[in-house]
Amino acid sequence: VQLVESGGGLVQPGGSLRLSCAASGFTFSSYAMSWYRQAPGKGRELVAAISSTGVSTNYAESMKGRFTISRDNAKNTVYLQMNSLKPEDTAVYYCNAVVRFSAYWGQGTQVTVSS
Repeated sequence: VQLVESGGGLVQPGGSLRLSCAASGFTFSSYAMSWYRQAPGKGRELVAAISSTGVSTNYAESMKGRFTISRDNAKNTVYLQMNSLKPEDTAVYYCNAVVRFSAYWGQGTQVTVSS
């Protein structure tokens, strides 16, 4: 299983970014996917999750209405569209998959929200 995140960077408050996670090594369309983040000095927290078909999604309370998780099963890719970004969204964002009871993580992509 391999997960490769991309799309992070530096953005001003109020700006937007779209993160991507390219997955390989498993049947992507059969598994739910999640995004987590870890801010400096804090634990890793769930940002959003999406079912295998993409029909069902859920979000951490502070991200509702600002972030959108989606997936393209034809491209084995999950996305996180982040709008109205705030300085407190600064973190390393990780893609996650639980495949056959084992958790897999990407290397993470840094998102920095600062003026």
